Amino acid sequence: MTGDPMTADQAHAVAQALGQQIQQEWQTTVKVLKAIPEDKKGYKPDPKGRSAWELAVHLCRSDVWFLNGVVKKDFTPHGEDAPAETVNGLVDWYVHEMPKALEHVLALNGPTLAAVVDFFGMKMQNAQFLVWQAVHNAHHRGQLAAWLRASGLAGRATSPPVAP
Repeated sequence: MTGDPMTADQAHAVAQALGQQIQQEWQTTVKVLKAIPEDKKGYKPDPKGRSAWELAVHLCRSDVWFLNGVVKKDFTPHGEDAPAETVNGLVDWYVHEMPKALEHVLALNGPTLAAVVDFFGMKMQNAQFLVWQAVHNAHHRGQLAAWLRASGLAGRATSPPVAP
């Protein structure tokens, strides 16, 4: 950990501010997920890349995993098994799990959010992992938007706008 550590009050304020942003972001993610056509979810723009389904499952599982990791102060690796078999099922799972996990994060007290937590050998204050969650979400949602462009389905995701 470098720099001065956050106080408990600062960590709580960071979590509350990021929580508002994460709330907006996961709802945007749902719109992009819904744009994935079931019959084309296996399409890969490049043979070495992930399919839309693989990206979507990773994105959804990781979003919830990051938030639950902050709650538990434990980032033990998670599985990549799909929690559903269809795009609509995955969206339903995400819509159920994501707000629940975020609510648990937002209920945490300052000392829990200011605690130093190990993340694969990196030690940082717990609230900082919310930044990682938000960046990770935006990264993979962007990949999905690019997938929609490459597959000719750019107009299906309405927010954020995906230009053809």
